[in-house]
Amino acid sequence: MKSGEVLVIDLFAGPGGLGEGISSTTHSNGNKPFQIGVSVEKEPSAHKTLTTRALFRKLAKEPTAKQHYYDYVQGKITREQLFKLYPNEALAAQEETLKAPRALGIDNDLIHARIKELVSKHKGPKIVIGGPPCQAYSLAGRSRNAGNKDYKAENDERHFLYMEYLRVLTIAQPDVFIMENVRGILSAKLNGKVMFPQILKDLRNPGRVTKIKDTASYRIYSLVINAKNPNNPQYSDSADFLIRSEQYGIPQARHRVILLGVRDDIKKTPQILTRAAESITVKETLSDLPALRSGFSKQPDTTIAWEKTITKHSRQLVKAFKKIYPEEAINNLDLTPLLDLPRASSIHTNRVNNQVPEPLKGWLLDDSLGCVLNHETRGHIEADLLRYAFCAAYAQLNDGVSPKSRDFPEELAPEHKNWTTGTHADRFRVQSANKYATTVTSHISKDGHYFVHYDPRQCRSLTVREAARLQTFPDNYLFEGNRTQQYVQVGNAVPPYLAQQIGQVVLQLLSI
Repeated sequence: MKSGEVLVIDLFAGPGGLGEGISSTTHSNGNKPFQIGVSVEKEPSAHKTLTTRALFRKLAKEPTAKQHYYDYVQGKITREQLFKLYPNEALAAQEETLKAPRALGIDNDLIHARIKELVSKHKGPKIVIGGPPCQAYSLAGRSRNAGNKDYKAENDERHFLYMEYLRVLTIAQPDVFIMENVRGILSAKLNGKVMFPQILKDLRNPGRVTKIKDTASYRIYSLVINAKNPNNPQYSDSADFLIRSEQYGIPQARHRVILLGVRDDIKKTPQILTRAAESITVKETLSDLPALRSGFSKQPDTTIAWEKTITKHSRQLVKAFKKIYPEEAINNLDLTPLLDLPRASSIHTNRVNNQVPEPLKGWLLDDSLGCVLNHETRGHIEADLLRYAFCAAYAQLNDGVSPKSRDFPEELAPEHKNWTTGTHADRFRVQSANKYATTVTSHISKDGHYFVHYDPRQCRSLTVREAARLQTFPDNYLFEGNRTQQYVQVGNAVPPYLAQQIGQVVLQLLSI
């Protein structure tokens, strides 16, 4: 690495959201000092995405090479052809992602050896980033575990993957580390004891836990609350480490715990993130993307059949709404299906009308891309399409509020035994046009019921690209794998634009 560059060690990388944001951080002189040395990811499709993006970063500075990347994502050449065109850059990208999916705790010898090699060669600043997989900490995951009589938290390896993070800290001894996790980590318990205070204690002195001597210790900072004593930061509430992404220019209510560790010999105090002036809505974020129709999953799927079905649904909804709302409100609804819609689109003719405010707009859009990636709908049963249209129309009539199960007409109720109990009151949830989105999670890969598009004329759930937009992945970021895998990758990621803001905090702290 060159002088002035910062070595980045990316753990539990997923499709690369945290690494994308950090590596995109730009110095006032125009340079991008954060250079990813290694990204560790075990899931094959996410690893493939990670490697493709690593190659993109290495090609992006040269216009001809970048165009070949565009040729690949537009389907003009294969991935294999792209990699063969640039063998040196391809090899570097593959080395960056360890040439294959790798897992901490399983492939430690290989991973640790590579990190030691990078650290020995790099004389400048180093940072470690990443968050251990969060299923054991998440509120939903804990709910599922509670229903399993054989589940024992002390035997769940996911509780202790942060120990693998500690081991890497003792090997790399970075100037700074960034550790991300779900908000459930604040309240997760082991043997009846809340774990988070112990996690903070361990992160302050990783060598004490790993039994490795002469290792660095760290001060742990919040990125949103100023510490009372910057030289020995203490916080009155564990929730002080919680970042509410919608307050920082991310168009979704993604609440995550992000810890900033600063090595004790670095005497500077980090700044906190600057709040955005206004929140960004779903419609601002998505409205320029091509309109699509949903598909049918259990009957012949044709455009004509879809248009007839949605037209029939619109009449049914008007009748249902007239029982509840004044005629003037009903007349303002437009439920007529858009005609001749495809189920997938790579054409981006409406890009000039993008409503995303700056600076997020500049972050997302790529004027040279010329297409939309990963923008394809999934199929649904006909009854669910009617419920989707109801949700979207209901939100229009109720200032963006998504309906609960009690708000559905009886004839639209699904055949679920707990539909009327309130247990799953928001089984169907529209992402309202005039609000920021709810949290994009990996559950979007299941059925789309929680992620209904705000436009009843399209009557569908969100595409991978729309979910990626809400997560602030740049439009030129290609997700590899099948559609289900792509949804999971997006749902599990750290918003790159938030990570880029954290990168600016780290850049100021390191005084590069």
